[in-house]
Amino acid sequence: MEEVLDVYTRPYDSDYPVVCLDETSKQLIKETRLPLPIKPGHPQYYDYEYERNGVCNLFMLSEPLAGWRHVEVTDRRRKKDYAQILKYLVDERYPHAQRITVVQDNLNTHVKSAVYEAFEPEEAKRILDRLDFHYTPKHGSWLNIAEIELSVLSGQCLDQRIADQEKLKLAVDAWEAERNRVGSKINWRFTTKDARIKLKRLYPSIGFQ
Repeated sequence: MEEVLDVYTRPYDSDYPVVCLDETSKQLIKETRLPLPIKPGHPQYYDYEYERNGVCNLFMLSEPLAGWRHVEVTDRRRKKDYAQILKYLVDERYPHAQRITVVQDNLNTHVKSAVYEAFEPEEAKRILDRLDFHYTPKHGSWLNIAEIELSVLSGQCLDQRIADQEKLKLAVDAWEAERNRVGSKINWRFTTKDARIKLKRLYPSIGFQ
């Protein structure tokens, strides 16, 4: 925990960006009946019946100090999808960075071997040599700022019926573009000092005789 909190105290440095990574899923919902249109004094009405149309995965990348985030919609949450996200960070988002710090949880797909499964050894090593991983502790995913961004995404974009993956991508892209345009940032204030006071019960007790 303290390792992640120390990462969040680093000053902004474009050569050494700190990026938080997390993911969630979205159930796709198709309407079985056309919604009633909006009228003066009345919102749009949807029928309670709907048709399930599969599930999509959403990767959230967030650079808190830069006020930047990116959401990648994928069919599934596989190791090779995770590996492609890391390649995107290295080659497209931060091609000139010296080293990229990635904060993430301990999901079973968040492993270096995933990159070797997706790419040839030389390519996998090239990608991993540019990355520095820091993991949130078990039951401590709230320490991942990307989880906060996912909560914002859920409340502002995903809280509606979306029929298919293409419509989901359009909705997410619009949300991402607007939030990046205004440079929305998350002001993280929880520090190691706070943790040692408020989460004292989680620290081991050392007794002296």
